[in-house]
Amino acid sequence: MNTIDHAAARVIKAELVPEHDRLQVLPRHFGRYMILVEDTVYHFTRRLVPQYTGGYWNFYELPTGGFFMAPDSKPMRLYVEGNGFEAEMSADAIGITVCLFAFSHRSFQYPSSRFAQHYHLLREFACFHPEAELINAAID
Repeated sequence: MNTIDHAAARVIKAELVPEHDRLQVLPRHFGRYMILVEDTVYHFTRRLVPQYTGGYWNFYELPTGGFFMAPDSKPMRLYVEGNGFEAEMSADAIGITVCLFAFSHRSFQYPSSRFAQHYHLLREFACFHPEAELINAAID
């Protein structure tokens, strides 16, 4: 009997947004809230990643319709005062984590917007990331 590895079947791969499409990606996912999203992500990054001093960010889209952005940087330490989490994480894991914080935060302020949907799509993706345990511990 053949068996299907359901976990492997659910792996979602993020696609780096090409340079020529960067200007369209935030409006496509967040419409009129595009600047608010970017600002909120940067705010949470400054708050949770003491080493962060700004820089270039990569944008990623998920085949499920999700989106996240991540700093183009080396691994850094992420610290969440509210739950005592502290660990070094890759740039993409930091991006996923801060985007989850930002999407969740804004979903309570704008319940009819796309924030909650993007939170759940990204959360599903995060479960299959190599640093899933760290991401889950940070957002817990």
